[in-house]
Amino acid sequence: MNKSSIRYAERRSGMRTLRKVAPYIWPRKGHVWVKRRVVIALLLLLCSKLIAVYIPVLYRDAVDVLAKEGVPTLALGAVGLTVAYGVARLLNVGFQQLRDVVFAPVAQRALRRLALETFRHIHRLSMRYHITRKTGGLSRVIERGVKGVEFLLRFLIFSIGPLFLELALVAIILTVYFDAWYLLIVGGTIALYIWFTFAVTEWRVQLRREMNDQDTDANQKAIDSLLNFETVKYFGAEEREAARYDSAMRQYEVAALKTSYSLAFLNFGQSLLITSGLVGIMVLAALGVQAGKLTVGDFVMVNAYMIQITVPLNFLGTVYREIRQALVDMGEMFDLLEQPEEVSDRTGATELKIDGGQIELDDVHFGYEADRDILRGVSLTVPAGQTVAIVGATGSGKSTIGRLLFRFYDVTAGAMRIDGQDLRDVTQSSLHAAIGVVPQDTVLFNDTIRYNIAYGRDGATQDQIEAAARAAQIHDFIAALPQGYDTPVGERGLKLSGGEKQRVGIARTLLKDPPILLLDEATSALDTDTEHEIKDALARAGQGRTVITIAHRLSTIAEADQIVVLEKGEIAEQGGHDELLAADGRYAHLWQLQQADQTAA
Repeated sequence: MNKSSIRYAERRSGMRTLRKVAPYIWPRKGHVWVKRRVVIALLLLLCSKLIAVYIPVLYRDAVDVLAKEGVPTLALGAVGLTVAYGVARLLNVGFQQLRDVVFAPVAQRALRRLALETFRHIHRLSMRYHITRKTGGLSRVIERGVKGVEFLLRFLIFSIGPLFLELALVAIILTVYFDAWYLLIVGGTIALYIWFTFAVTEWRVQLRREMNDQDTDANQKAIDSLLNFETVKYFGAEEREAARYDSAMRQYEVAALKTSYSLAFLNFGQSLLITSGLVGIMVLAALGVQAGKLTVGDFVMVNAYMIQITVPLNFLGTVYREIRQALVDMGEMFDLLEQPEEVSDRTGATELKIDGGQIELDDVHFGYEADRDILRGVSLTVPAGQTVAIVGATGSGKSTIGRLLFRFYDVTAGAMRIDGQDLRDVTQSSLHAAIGVVPQDTVLFNDTIRYNIAYGRDGATQDQIEAAARAAQIHDFIAALPQGYDTPVGERGLKLSGGEKQRVGIARTLLKDPPILLLDEATSALDTDTEHEIKDALARAGQGRTVITIAHRLSTIAEADQIVVLEKGEIAEQGGHDELLAADGRYAHLWQLQQADQTAA
């Protein structure tokens, strides 16, 4: 069996998941308090089970005293034995609750650390992963995975393990007090019950997995539709979206019904096996009482033990099913954690040191797919403190340069450098801190204007926030709002206009105060008047910084120090605005087309 087959088998069996969760419960190094609490919890568990298996003995003795048969184990009267029986039951529950209290901090710590690790890993994954992954589906994977961890910690340790311990203790008592036939009936019943439960549950896990897939699909369609609310309205597609969602829910309904029907079959089969075992052992005990070999108390004790093990056995079916499902859900989460980081810091990566902010592209090759190049040997130098504009037709590769600069991806060949330092040799955190980005569509958090501007610098003061807003020419607008900087912007900033969102985005970037600025078609989605206003704010933002402007509208970059024209992933022309117009090449042709469009408009 090859390694991939072994990994797949481990994933199916849940062993990989258990192996990954174990260090959170029993840390390999340090965290002595965690280990101490686990040991104490297990000792309390043992105490509760020892008391639990002794309770039917007290019950038997009380019955025998009342029936004037036999000699009680403890030299107590009927009342004393009844009180002892009650105290034992109370201690049993008390030890269980104390066990939960002791273990709760361990479980919550494990839950929080796993959730945090997953959250951090998602943010470390590449842009390629995030643009192909469905957000709704991803959120469900995380949600179910974290819930799975919580369930596993609560039930695997304190339900399945203790159940088998209790069954072993009961088997010992039945052998000591009675004979092997009792053990054979109880053991056979338990073995058949467990086999049936596990076999049917494995089948149901497949049905549940199918139901989960349909649930994820329906949830994704709902989220996708809500995120595109305006588009749905524009095309009057409400009923179309409802039909699409209902189709997904119909498939979920079919899978859910299969799961429900299989549960009924499981419950009936379990009841049949347990009842058969109970009747068998009670008939055996009744015959013993008839023959004078057993007392009425013995009969009651056997019944009490059967009922005592029947309750957790009935629970076993539910717990095992949920544990298997939890393992499936956690397996999906660990699949996510095992997603490789396409872009990661090299061992020994250093902090980026900015000395002016010169950017260099040295024979850069790149393609999003192996068989399709986007950039083909681009070489370009952006001197420190200058503004370089990159223009070209859609698909020419201009936005790709911005993504490579921010290191959302690594170049396929060649190199990108800032002040002579290869981007692959510096830490991503220092690189990201040095670059400010104003994208074409500024996406805001569903919070206040203050929060969104302050996102540019952790711990920013109100004065710093207002200074950035003034520089972005949006302070007066904010001050005129009834709630000022506390005005909510809505989902993705939908309560603000396009120009207002862009200004908030510019303010956020100015507050960050980076030495390098990347303007990725920052005004292409705006009307002409708003564009001119934003253009002034961007010009102020670029003062004293190295700026790369990726533009579609040539009128916005005419004053750039240098203009680079890309065509099919290669530099077709390069120079100043007047120089390129005089050359009467590709740039001049694009300029004439756009000027004609503006005149016609």
